[in-house]
Parts: sequence; structure tokens; C-alpha cells
Amino acid sequence: MSENHAILTIKDQTYELPLIEGSEGDKAMDIRTLLKDTGYITLDSGYMNTGSCKSAITFVDGQKGILNYRGYAIDELAERCSFVEVVYLLLIGELPTREQLKNFRELMAKHALIHEDMIHFFDHFPPNASPMSILSTMVNTLCNFYPELTADTDDALLSVAARLISKVRTIAAFSYKKSIGHPLVYPRYDLSYCGNFLNMMFDKPVRPYVVKPELVATLNKLLILHADHEQNCSTSTVRLVGSAGVNLYASISAGISALWGPLHGGANQAVIKMLEAIHHDNNDFEKYIKKAKDPNDPFLLSGFGHRVYKTFDPRATIIKEACEQTLKALNVDDPLLEIAEKLEEIARNDDYFIKRNLYPNVDFYSGIIYRAMGIPTDMFTVMFAMGRLPGWIAHWQEMIQDTKDRKIGRPRQIYTGAKKRKFVPFDERG
Repeated sequence: MSENHAILTIKDQTYELPLIEGSEGDKAMDIRTLLKDTGYITLDSGYMNTGSCKSAITFVDGQKGILNYRGYAIDELAERCSFVEVVYLLLIGELPTREQLKNFRELMAKHALIHEDMIHFFDHFPPNASPMSILSTMVNTLCNFYPELTADTDDALLSVAARLISKVRTIAAFSYKKSIGHPLVYPRYDLSYCGNFLNMMFDKPVRPYVVKPELVATLNKLLILHADHEQNCSTSTVRLVGSAGVNLYASISAGISALWGPLHGGANQAVIKMLEAIHHDNNDFEKYIKKAKDPNDPFLLSGFGHRVYKTFDPRATIIKEACEQTLKALNVDDPLLEIAEKLEEIARNDDYFIKRNLYPNVDFYSGIIYRAMGIPTDMFTVMFAMGRLPGWIAHWQEMIQDTKDRKIGRPRQIYTGAKKRKFVPFDERG
């Protein structure tokens, strides 16, 4: 890290603020002593200009459309790695050797089951319970059945991470089966991580499911693309909750709840609803383009634009290609894909969208892929959570290990309420 100083002038007093530069050139002013030195704080709604930590996990450059995990470009990882390899990379910092990958896969297979007593919990959720609500509750409950991280070593982290990542996949599949009244399908030792999930979701006693390699490859790719994305809302939530000293399971449960929001993990559901609305409206593209441009119309084109990326989301290009390949492999002709491609074409050639950097993001095509796989819309955000889980764990661990700078999260505020006033006794209030 290189370091010099910036000069801050408040009235007639000057202060030196250290300047910090990250390994990829991202720059920051260190204001950690600002309140102590000046009596001022910064006001930054949504933390759009505030760095909450230093991290060695993921690098995002929104201006250039770059996303790297531990220094590796997202397109290379999505094309050449399995999800389990990327999990190991995010947790440990290096891609696994053959032996390390074999051992980690065996560890995940060993922990794939959930305690039988936990299965009874599913019976007490109402039939229309949100899968994200179920997932958050069940993950929080895991701390009562399984020990949390007790040793600060790579082996200890891998063991707990393998348990959590493997069991979340099982919980997700079980919640779906319970919601449709089908018998549970237990994980199999002979199937891969993604193959196991698809089998637990769709296998039936009366109709055995055949795990297709094409779908396994696509699901691997989708989970990799969602595995981490720097300090987004849910990851920041995991860090903030974890900073209070709670266990990993509770921190992840909080992250799941944050991801549940329609402005975060629920975006691909919104895309599908939008595409279906256009389809049911006789594919009237112009109508919806006009609505999106109308400043007095609350309608927004879902799946376009990103708070970080000011150019094309690098994940969107990979997902679009995967979408086309998957539908072709399954021989599925989804009219929503045609609508999505038409909307993208219009947006790419319209000055209104170009000037506002409104390009398709990672959510735009992912829902179409999940539909083709047979995954229902209300499970889309659960799929996102499965993918993001290793990133959450890696950030939680990084936060815990940062003994030098770690502090309980406690944002400041600018108070705008009433000034101190005299208390009025009850009998005098009229």
C-alpha cells in the first residue's frame, strides 16, 4: 500500500488525511480520526463513497467492467472452474490442487445431511411460506445443532464452511420439496455439488430424475457468477452483524434476509415478471420503453443498470451466452428470451439508455435459465443465496481475523429532530 496525505481545510484550520491506494489502484482517504481531530463526520447516504474495510477477496472496477476473485478474472473462473473450486479459492485465497479439491469435496459430501430433528421444522411453516424466510430461519437454527468456528485456522474454516455450504444446499432443496408436498430426496455421495442439488430438487419416486451434464455445467457457472461481489448490501450486513461477535450462522442468516429484498437478490424475479407482462401485452416493446423513459411513470426496466457498473456488467455477457446454450441443449423455446434480447437490442441503441449506462446486468438472463431448469420463481433468490454463501463466509472470516482494525459497526448520523425542549406534564397538555 502506498500512502501520502490530502489536506482538508475547515474554516481556517487544516488537517492532514492519509491517502491509501489498493493493489489494483483504487484510492481512498483515511478518515478514521476525522471526528476526533475535527469534530466533524461525513454524511454519505447509502455509503456510496465510504469504504468500510480493507479486503483481499474481490476487486470490482465499475468503470471498466472488471470483476476478479482473488485476482482471477470472472470469465476465466466461470469457464474453467467448478463452483467448489471457486468456493475453495474464496475461502483460502488460492485455487486448490487436485488433492486439496478431492479432500474438500469429500468434506462437503460428509456434511451434506441435516440433523433429522431439523426436518420436522419444515412441517411447521405455512404452505405459502417464502423459501427465503425458511432458509434464513433454518440457517440460524444450525448453531444449535453444529459447533461454530472455534479455531482460527484454514482447516477449521474449511470444515465449518463445507458444513454450511453443503447443508444450505440440502435445506434449499428440502424447502422446495416440502412446499409442493413431495417426499424429500436425500443427497447422494456419487453426485457433484450441483448435480446433487438438481437431483434433490427434481427426483421423484414415480419418475427418477436424470442429471444432465449440461445443466450441471450451467448451474456451476451461475453459482460462480454470484459467489461474491465486494461490499454489497448482504455482504456488508454479514460483516456488520458479525462485528457484534455473533456466530457465523447468525451472521449468514442476516445476510440471507438482506438478500431477500427486491432491490438486491429479488431482482431476477422482477425481470421475469416484467418479461411476462410484456409477453401478455402482445409484446408491445415500445409501450414499456416509453414507460421507462417517462419521469412521471414509476415503471423501471428490471435487470438494467447497476449501482457499481457504469458499463456492461461482465457477468451479464457470460449469463446471456449460458442462457442461449442451456435453452438449446434442453430444446426449450421460451418466448421470454426473445423479448429479453429485443429489449437489450433497443437499449443498446437508444441514447436514453446509453447516456444513463443502463445495460443488462447479471439478473437479466439468469431467471430465464432457472425457468428452463424447472426452478420456480420464488426459489430464484434462494439460488442467489447458495451462490453468494462462500463470499459471505470469506468476508466474515476476513473480518474476524482483522484484529487490528476490527470494531463493532456503528454508523453515525446527522440529527434533524427537535432541539431540547421543556418537558410538559401530562395534566398541562390539554
